[in-house]
Amino acid sequence: MIRIMIIDDHPIVREGLTSVLRGATDFTVVEQASDGDEAIEKARKCKPDLVLLDIALPSKSGLEVLKQFRLEMPAMKVLMISAFSEKQYAVRCLKGGASGYLTKRSAATELLTAVRKVVTGGKYVSAALADQLASEIGSNLSAIPHERLSDREFQVLCLLGQGRTVSQISDTLSISISAVNKYRAQILHKMNMKTTAQLIRYALDNDLTEISE
Repeated sequence: MIRIMIIDDHPIVREGLTSVLRGATDFTVVEQASDGDEAIEKARKCKPDLVLLDIALPSKSGLEVLKQFRLEMPAMKVLMISAFSEKQYAVRCLKGGASGYLTKRSAATELLTAVRKVVTGGKYVSAALADQLASEIGSNLSAIPHERLSDREFQVLCLLGQGRTVSQISDTLSISISAVNKYRAQILHKMNMKTTAQLIRYALDNDLTEISE
């Protein structure tokens, strides 16, 4: 029996995922968590075989939690499930050690397929993302400006591209307004830009603003 932990800050999402997984006889949901700190603490205790991990979490982002999981529990499989489109986060998550990436609009059958592939040691991405990855083989990703950014900086860039204010980004990421301003300054420096308007235009031109509901 595969032991699964679900990490998402929305109770309705956690219950929905649990309901789908209950329909399979080879899975059991052993724990749930609603924020990054709680997720790490509970995973240490219950040691699941697989975690379904959202990106947008309070206290610590899913990317930060993923990094901690890889350090402490490298054998545990992590399947990212997010409202953010694949173009924004999938490659970054896979580079960070995730075994797969699904958007929340994926069908229930796709979730079960992804879970089964990941727990048997495989990697799961959608067909569209697989094509994108294939087209990028051999390309110099380090030459892409936003690839120089840290995970948190990248999150801030995407949210700026959606037209979010500093205050809204602060609420979304559960960080202070001063922290958002610090990240914005770091992004401008790393990407050799001078204004927030330039960052927004860059995000729009590079398809970094879409969220799949």
